[in-house]
Amino acid sequence: MKLAVIGAAVLWGTAGTAGLLVAGVDPVSLAAARLVIGGLVLAIAVGPAMRSAVRPRIGMSPKTPLGAGTLQKAPPQKAPPQKAPPQEVPFQKAPLRVGVLLPAAVAVAAYQLCYFAAVTRTGVAIGTVVAIGSGPVFTGLLSWGLDRVPPTRRWAGATAMAIIGCAVLTGGEGEARADGILLALLGGLLYAFYTVTAARSINAGASSNAVMGVMFGGSALVMLPVLLWTGTGWLAEPQGLLTALYLGCATTALAYLLYGRGLRTTPVATAATLALTEPAVAALLGVVVLGERLTPVSVGGLFLLGVSLVAVALPERAGKAADGAIRSSA
Repeated sequence: MKLAVIGAAVLWGTAGTAGLLVAGVDPVSLAAARLVIGGLVLAIAVGPAMRSAVRPRIGMSPKTPLGAGTLQKAPPQKAPPQKAPPQEVPFQKAPLRVGVLLPAAVAVAAYQLCYFAAVTRTGVAIGTVVAIGSGPVFTGLLSWGLDRVPPTRRWAGATAMAIIGCAVLTGGEGEARADGILLALLGGLLYAFYTVTAARSINAGASSNAVMGVMFGGSALVMLPVLLWTGTGWLAEPQGLLTALYLGCATTALAYLLYGRGLRTTPVATAATLALTEPAVAALLGVVVLGERLTPVSVGGLFLLGVSLVAVALPERAGKAADGAIRSSA
């Protein structure tokens, strides 16, 4: 399922190029529209999964036919043994703990605000490298602290190489202001928080679709006042509306459905590092679509980033690959 995580990162990488197609729009307004549209679309698309996750059927077991035993509690002595074959794991669903996910929904919205506040203070290059680069590090540390899943040497080395590659790829332009760097670091921590929260809920047996629906549906409600405050006039233009729909439906709703699916079997720290595919895709699209040019140093950074992602994507040795892996339902 690492391919699902990479697919999500590829979609995220197209967001910057798509956003540039709308001239003169406040980036905060664009980000707010992306979350409002994407969150609502995602919540509506997975509505049935959210409802069934919040109110699971009583007495249902992984082998119970649909509609059977919905009104009867299974006797305690007939509980299924804890040795179901791997292929039956996706049907073992647990109630969705909405209260746990609401802070993560706020974190999704707060991440956007911290990121844009950071880049306005310290430049796009430095703000992006610090925010995106610190995300996997914070994710690995949170996963280690909360779930006692220590990072492997390969993950640590590949993540460090990926961060260096991102820094070289994006360049060092911008003023390294302390307040901007702190905001970018806060953004990376917020990203790690909502990613680990989602992964832990999925690991506990909740539907990945329902988890993402609650998180991003909630973030849509949080960002709606921001969108109204920054102005929605640009959405009346066809190009603006189409761009917002693409950003919401593809780079948010579809991307996070894929990301949640990947979190079922991919350790959360590994998924966060694989998500660094995003700046590589953005750089390549800048060359192909926008006619930008990469310097030899940037090409070296892109190569370094690619090598690190391959190292993370390759399967670990038996016994290590299972550490922190998430096996749960959709």
